[in-house]
Amino acid sequence: MQKTLQPKIILTAILAAYAVQQNAVAAENGKITTNKVEVVNTTPLAGVGLPLEQIPSNVQVVNGEALQEQRSLNIADYMNNNLLGVSVNETQNNPFQPDILFRGFSASPLLGTPQGLSVFQDGVRVNEPFGDAVNWDLIPVNAIAGINLMPGSNPVFGLNTLGGALSIVTKNGRTHQGGAVETSFGSWGRKNTAAEFGGVSADGSVDYFISGNYFDEDGWRDYSPTEVKQLFGKVGWQNATSRLELSYTGADNNMIGNGLIQEELMRQFGRETINTRPDQTKNTMSFLNLNGSHWFNDDVQLTANTYYRHSKRKTLNGDVNDDFDYDVDDQWDAACLSAVGADDDDLASLNCSGALNRSTTKQNGYGFNAQLAFNQPFMQKQNQFIVGFGYDHSRIKFNQSTEFGTINATRGVDGLGLESDEAAVDLRGKTNTWGLFATDTLSLNDFWHLTLSGRYNHIKVENRDKLIPDVTDPETLSGDHSFSRFNPAVGLTFTPTKDLTVYGSYNEGMRAPTSMELGCANPAVPCKLPNAMAGDPPLEKVVSKTFEFGARGNLTSNIKWSGAVYRTENHDDIQFISTNAANGMGYFDNVGKTRRMGLDLGLNGDIGKFSWNAGYSYLKATYESDLSLVNEVNSTSYTDINGNDVIDVKKGDRLANMPDHALKIRMQYQVTPNWSIGTNINTFADVYARGNENNKHVANSGSGYQGSGKVSGYTVVNLDTRYKFGASGWQVFAKAINIFDKEYASGGLMGESWINQSGAFAGEDSASKLLMPGAPRAGWIGVRYDFGAKKSVYDAKAD
Repeated sequence: MQKTLQPKIILTAILAAYAVQQNAVAAENGKITTNKVEVVNTTPLAGVGLPLEQIPSNVQVVNGEALQEQRSLNIADYMNNNLLGVSVNETQNNPFQPDILFRGFSASPLLGTPQGLSVFQDGVRVNEPFGDAVNWDLIPVNAIAGINLMPGSNPVFGLNTLGGALSIVTKNGRTHQGGAVETSFGSWGRKNTAAEFGGVSADGSVDYFISGNYFDEDGWRDYSPTEVKQLFGKVGWQNATSRLELSYTGADNNMIGNGLIQEELMRQFGRETINTRPDQTKNTMSFLNLNGSHWFNDDVQLTANTYYRHSKRKTLNGDVNDDFDYDVDDQWDAACLSAVGADDDDLASLNCSGALNRSTTKQNGYGFNAQLAFNQPFMQKQNQFIVGFGYDHSRIKFNQSTEFGTINATRGVDGLGLESDEAAVDLRGKTNTWGLFATDTLSLNDFWHLTLSGRYNHIKVENRDKLIPDVTDPETLSGDHSFSRFNPAVGLTFTPTKDLTVYGSYNEGMRAPTSMELGCANPAVPCKLPNAMAGDPPLEKVVSKTFEFGARGNLTSNIKWSGAVYRTENHDDIQFISTNAANGMGYFDNVGKTRRMGLDLGLNGDIGKFSWNAGYSYLKATYESDLSLVNEVNSTSYTDINGNDVIDVKKGDRLANMPDHALKIRMQYQVTPNWSIGTNINTFADVYARGNENNKHVANSGSGYQGSGKVSGYTVVNLDTRYKFGASGWQVFAKAINIFDKEYASGGLMGESWINQSGAFAGEDSASKLLMPGAPRAGWIGVRYDFGAKKSVYDAKAD
């Protein structure tokens, strides 16, 4: 019996579990393989998967080789340059810390950003427990075998899947045999070295893979060095019916992201200048993940994993002192004056002008996920049924402190050794999450395929304030909160021919407020993010509801196309509401409904030596509930009955920093069998700056409202090339970005600044528009050596 089942089981298991990298739409050179069945995993865990034509959404699938060809630093870099519906906000202005937007939903490393995408690595959700943030620097790019970007509020992917889910599959020694070493250098003092090696034991039962990355650069902004160190390893074992994989991901990164810069300083000192410094983030992580699968027979498969993830994040931010004023009666000003040896006559000097905000976040998480897949007929019709369960537990320790200081001539902050009691935070958080899901795809006949899915989520969040333990105190962070909901989905695909698929779907997802949001939800006691929290009123869970209709197919054997329209509406959406434009204070609150609706169109193919991918996206992201926001810098603000300067946001007003239009073109030409040249051309429309949520601000410098409430659109062109020295394994490569040296910004913020146009501390705040500047023209060159036999899964099976 075992000999009879073995070939089918091994082949099916390998094809399904690694369909992402073996049957990718974005295959090598941008070509689409038409002689293979394109199988896509439809759950976070790798499993049997479904043929692409049966999936009722515009899923985008990327082969890991594509990231290598374009010399992408990380997943976010590749997504921004190539995938439909994706844009970026360079809020931190560090290549490893971008805010990725997909269909108007964020996956960001910044606390306070409303997160709306779930991200998985080998079946484990890697959104951080504290704030649902995504640290792109913790995912090593040369360990990636493939990526699925699933759009919509697919409930199967659990919490935070409001706008989509990103599922990453890593390499193993069975599918990626052989090794490679590469190094590159160039602009901004960048040095990047990477290595990988994979193989299979002599008896074929054990495989292994290891990779490492080292990145170091000075950065193109002033005072912005970054060092990233990543390690990945995996060992696997399999027999005729089972497979086990144990992987380890480690990182030790030190990044400077100097953030937004006020427009006046940029004009005076250039785009590389900064506001204040330092803005440092140190991330360390150790992540163990055990995955396993077992075939009970030809039609029933069990897949499961268990994991442990430990991360530590330390930040050091040099800022203007939020409490600075000229009143000597203020205890902190008086204390600062004493600390610097000054007296009342020195009130106008640079005394307590700066602050060093420090935070430490320790997060420990563990859990497991399991699913059973049944590929068995139902009522004599082809059917795939999957049922699964997941449990996640996390413990969080968050500490924050503020040291007063002075702003020096380089706009750095020199500490005075004087701590602020009011800014101190010592929080312990604990979350317990479990979910039960099922999804079923029934082929009604050869042309119609019906998918029904659902998931029940339950999450409990417990916060304990170590500084204010009294739960009756209105300023305590302590509190217990529970959220639960059943989220359904339905989809239908129609495949009248092998060259055409038409589909429609409706799905719902949810996001529960995090420990960080629940700890900063009191409008009477605002906080400054990501450095402080206070107050703990309850927030409602966010529920998203998505409709999507689309089609895809083949125009010819070499040209494919796709198109989709969608509409996602968030109910009880959570956003950070600013209460003070000068110091960034605010709180989280449910703001009612928001909506994202749009269109994605894609075309790709090849003609001889020339291949291309082209994509156009339209996004209309709007508020769908009227609300008032505290705002002191918008020209249309007015004073409400409570004495606050506010603006009125109306239904239909656009959300900030989200471009309406985006056009992406990737072209590649194979000059010779060994030499290829490629280019990415990306165009994004203008956006409304944050602070102009009512879309009505007008520039009026005479009244103090300087600058437009919008940020201009832009086009950026990148080039890449590589030359292989025959079959020797050696190649040289080069990449240049922004070759026309376009001066642009990916977003902006209407705020206030204490820095004057000469770059000195002004002593008082003034209205200013701050921008997220894009990187100037730069280039790098490198060499790579590939060695060892790299066999396909089919060759590996034949051994």
